[in-house]
Amino acid sequence: MNRPVIVMPDAVAVVTSYLRGALKAHGRPVPVVSRIPTPRPLAFVRVQRIGGTQQTPVSDRPRLDIHCWAASESAAHDLAALARALLGDIPGVRDGVTVYRVTEVGGPMWLPDDQTSAARFAFAVEIHMRGRTLDTPSTD
Repeated sequence: MNRPVIVMPDAVAVVTSYLRGALKAHGRPVPVVSRIPTPRPLAFVRVQRIGGTQQTPVSDRPRLDIHCWAASESAAHDLAALARALLGDIPGVRDGVTVYRVTEVGGPMWLPDDQTSAARFAFAVEIHMRGRTLDTPSTD
């Protein structure tokens, strides 16, 4: 008997899509990206997977760094605080992916950009997500 093949979701894609829409809905329509854009906008959020583990045979628990840049220290703080609060509401079905829970593993910290000295705050989360069954070809 063949076991089903479970494929874990792209957590960065799920979270960037969710945050982009949630920030816009809360009056902060900033770019939410996985890589630093060129040219660099004054304010943006970068989501980066930095590890994590498979939680169960059918779910993943990726660890994500969330970095928030803005024009000033207080503006970067406020953007990070909003992104942090919005991620608390991510459980549910997002872009077809079931998100069970989010756990903060590193609270917001001041982290000026080492390349440009731009204002930046960062925090880290783990997000528990369900994988999907990969359709396997028949062996007829």
